[in-house]
Amino acid sequence: MRIAFTAQLALAVTFLAGPVFSQDMPADYASVLKSLGKQGDYKDNVLKVNIPRSDLKVSVDGIATPTPFGFGGWIALTKGNGGMDVMMGDLVLTEREVNPVMSALLENGLEVTALHNHFFFDSPRIFYMHVHGHGKASELATKVQPALALIGKAGDTGAAAEGRALSGTLDSAQLAKIIGHPGEQNGQVYKITIGRDDLSLKEMGAAINSRMGLNTWAAFHGSDADAVVAGDVAMRDSEVTPVLKALRANGIDVVAIHHHMTTTQPTVYFLHYWGHGPAQKLATGVRAALDQLGKNAASHTH
Repeated sequence: MRIAFTAQLALAVTFLAGPVFSQDMPADYASVLKSLGKQGDYKDNVLKVNIPRSDLKVSVDGIATPTPFGFGGWIALTKGNGGMDVMMGDLVLTEREVNPVMSALLENGLEVTALHNHFFFDSPRIFYMHVHGHGKASELATKVQPALALIGKAGDTGAAAEGRALSGTLDSAQLAKIIGHPGEQNGQVYKITIGRDDLSLKEMGAAINSRMGLNTWAAFHGSDADAVVAGDVAMRDSEVTPVLKALRANGIDVVAIHHHMTTTQPTVYFLHYWGHGPAQKLATGVRAALDQLGKNAASHTH
């Protein structure tokens, strides 16, 4: 199975009963989880803090979608040069939450690097805010806490239109075979995550890897006969049009093209997509898009 770029499998977000402290988690990262009161884990030199929107009941194009399908916000920290940490994240917000959360981030010295949609026809409307900061881990936790405290407090979490539930099971092994990478089952959702380590993205000496948000993913929900897929493709500029053509030729809708990070070299673009139909047909369309990545990589200078 041919995918031209170096891929790294990342675990899908898991929602456990309490904070997960890996044996070799740095003490300051364990303190971040405790101070934020959030769940998370430490792997590949990255602390991933989970901020799932399990308080929301979201339907997309009339179909009920569970939280792991694309509504698990997060922040991630990794250690850079000079005793400083790099923080990146993606917060899942309702319309009423966007500007209060943005103000809280900016007023506390953090950056907002992107704001956009991941879906069309979603109820309630959901937006995704990318955050960024440098500093010591404890300081970053203090700075982000006021913004996190606003999530779920806007009073519009019950505005969703009731969606049609999808029942049945997915042949996840077949989906992994078609796409060429294994995934993780999280409740009703099977998610495949693939890193873009070939881009060699660094910030303050720290590798910006899959767990920091530099990845392509596909989330499947439903049954083999009646499924939905949503996902994100991380691309160089030269890959955007080939990926678009591959998705559209396979009947998968493109819902957004944008950046997540600023000042990165090379510039990375992210494309969000959505599809509804037989699961294996959807997986074939996703695979066609993945096959466009990494072509002519030698012609790019970073």
